[in-house]
Amino acid sequence: MGFTANDVKTLREMTGVGMMDCKKALAASDGDMDGAVAFLREKGLAAAQKKAGRIAAEGMAYAAVYDDVGVVVEVNAETDFVAKNDLFVEFVKNVAGVIAKFAPVDLAALMFLPYPGTGRTIEQEQQDKVLVIGENIKIRRFARYDSNMSVAYNHMNGRIGVLVNLKVSDNLKDNEEVVVLGKDIAMQIAAMRPSFRDKSDVDEATLAREKEILLAQAHEENKNAAKPKPDAIIEKMVMGRVGKYYEENCLLQQIFVKDNKVSVEQHVAAVAKELGGTVEVLDFVRFEKGEGIEKKQEDFAAEIASMVK
Repeated sequence: MGFTANDVKTLREMTGVGMMDCKKALAASDGDMDGAVAFLREKGLAAAQKKAGRIAAEGMAYAAVYDDVGVVVEVNAETDFVAKNDLFVEFVKNVAGVIAKFAPVDLAALMFLPYPGTGRTIEQEQQDKVLVIGENIKIRRFARYDSNMSVAYNHMNGRIGVLVNLKVSDNLKDNEEVVVLGKDIAMQIAAMRPSFRDKSDVDEATLAREKEILLAQAHEENKNAAKPKPDAIIEKMVMGRVGKYYEENCLLQQIFVKDNKVSVEQHVAAVAKELGGTVEVLDFVRFEKGEGIEKKQEDFAAEIASMVK
């Protein structure tokens, strides 16, 4: 029994498996649809599951704004080469569009949403990309802003994606100068990696831990000093260093990289005043591809030796 192109399409829609694998499955089962599904479960899906166990620490972080909805997403692959593949890039951008449109509450909800133009879910399309591209592919995380003004910035072809959320006065909505300001802030975030928006956002536990470290450092320095300082002076030294911690870790207190004479907070206020309105940085998200993922260390010499045995 033979099979048609429509049979291949039907099998693809039923299983979410790539077109070529569907053709192989139908050929192996002599056109029998149930047999082809069984074949794919035994061969195709098993292959996808095997790839899913491999470390995916490369990939792409991507930020974009769709009709005033800001989205940033990270999708991982195994190699930087695949991360530049057009199929992979298209998948990442389409996933971002789905997040903007449907507002999933988490990754689990995202995986059941429809992938554009296919009749498949995001999960099925991801599985298809694993089989077609030949590497483990995994949607890792995302963030979404659906209020106020969002500005997106992408650095080094997907190495870093930044999304900034601004509250602006009505007279400055869609103002090009505010968009430029948002891009500048996003570039600051990409380069300087702030952990907090403002010093007021630093939680008590983090601040207490930092003070403890700084106090220990100050006491250690005092031990080796020719003329040890009294405890009251050491306390003041620690408070001064806490201020330095804010400057290094809090976006609004950081020195603005494009003008090292003012802080980010001062720059935002100056631009808002010049434009005759108000601008407030409400929040931001910075994703760097592979951040925090332990990468597999390859022993290329051993790999080559094993190949020539």
